Amino acid sequence: MKLTNYTDFSLRVLIYLASRENNELSNIQQIADVYGISKNHLTKVIYHLGKRGYVETIRGRNGGIRLGKSPESINIGEVVRYTEDDLVMVECFDPKKNSCIISPICSLKHVLHEALTAYLSVLDRYTLNDLTQNKDALRELLL
Repeated sequence: MKLTNYTDFSLRVLIYLASRENNELSNIQQIADVYGISKNHLTKVIYHLGKRGYVETIRGRNGGIRLGKSPESINIGEVVRYTEDDLVMVECFDPKKNSCIISPICSLKHVLHEALTAYLSVLDRYTLNDLTQNKDALRELLL
């Protein structure tokens, strides 16, 4: 299973913000520069992360962005489900688009569904805090 760039960027933003000391403010340009990602893409990502409360945006002259929740409360599986548009691995997962003739008796869709459930189950076991236990090393690479 491959995650979209949108989800990848979302997770990278959260890791970046979680690695900051004392939840210090950052800005989109800093994050874009560090990761070599388009500022326009990150603006959209951060807007949506803010809507969900993962990121707090502070407007004004001394504004910026920071985590909106504690790293311990940001579940990675939840973030992936929120940022992925479509977790439909094959057409038979979507009854509205399914035109596969063997779908009523197909065992493959059950195997793939089990695999997707296991994949998300693993992600559900981790929080942003788990991904940023090495904050000193992260800061060294990111700053």
